[in-house]
Amino acid sequence: MKLIALDLDGTVLNSKKEMSAETLRAIQKAQEQGHIVMALSGRSAKSIHALLDTYNLRCPVGSNNGTSVFVDGALIAQTSLTRAQAQQIALEVEEEFVPYNMATNKGMYAPRNWSERLELVLSSGRVPEEYYGNSHYQMFTTPPTVYGHTLFDRQEEIVHNDEFTIQKFLILGLDPAQKQRLQGKLSAIAETQLASSSPFNLEITHISGNKGSALQAMARHFGIPLAHTVAIGDERNDIPMLNVAGLSIAMENAEEEVKQCSDVVTLSNDEHGVAYAIEKYILQDSYV
Repeated sequence: MKLIALDLDGTVLNSKKEMSAETLRAIQKAQEQGHIVMALSGRSAKSIHALLDTYNLRCPVGSNNGTSVFVDGALIAQTSLTRAQAQQIALEVEEEFVPYNMATNKGMYAPRNWSERLELVLSSGRVPEEYYGNSHYQMFTTPPTVYGHTLFDRQEEIVHNDEFTIQKFLILGLDPAQKQRLQGKLSAIAETQLASSSPFNLEITHISGNKGSALQAMARHFGIPLAHTVAIGDERNDIPMLNVAGLSIAMENAEEEVKQCSDVVTLSNDEHGVAYAIEKYILQDSYV
């Protein structure tokens, strides 16, 4: 039995944000053979479960970059930012007036003026033309209410409220200079980890909260040695899970840095690369 951790956007999903019939069949075949297939994504748990339901798939889930880990809908592990970290991050983000959201123990939250923040940067003339054609652009610039996020008026309502724990901030940095400036400020916050899943976003979590720690937590839960784990991804936020997996597989469409961290490279997400990798390295048992 193996544990297979799959990123979603850019990996399981093609450029149309769909799962091909070939990929779905390969996942189902792996499950039928007794392997555990885990969806491990930067998306919220609600978004991941909705996607899996669309394809009638039942999988353990690692959401918000692996900061929350679920088996059969039950939370088995969670890594949150400290109160001080969350407050400092919120201050830096608010100072730049960028669109962002927070993944919390009570769901996803975003500022009420999120769309105003987005419009400000889009009208600035500082957004590179190639961003508009990026496969993730529409997903990240869709208003948070479409995804069912709760809106707040002041960040203090969340970050100064003891009823909330915050697992991740997702920040849009469509202005490269602003993103670089913010990246410098956030990277100076102790015991945090910065990642990204596109050229124009930043994701910040506690240093212990990432896809690698989620893969480890799931392996412990099922009693599977790390040597018997497989991870497949395409973006920089996948690197922690690729580093700990027994077999790490990068998509052909992956960032070069991701390919360098991987044992092998499969086909792209528009060529059923996940299906190809599962068939070649898991179902045929030719590698692990």
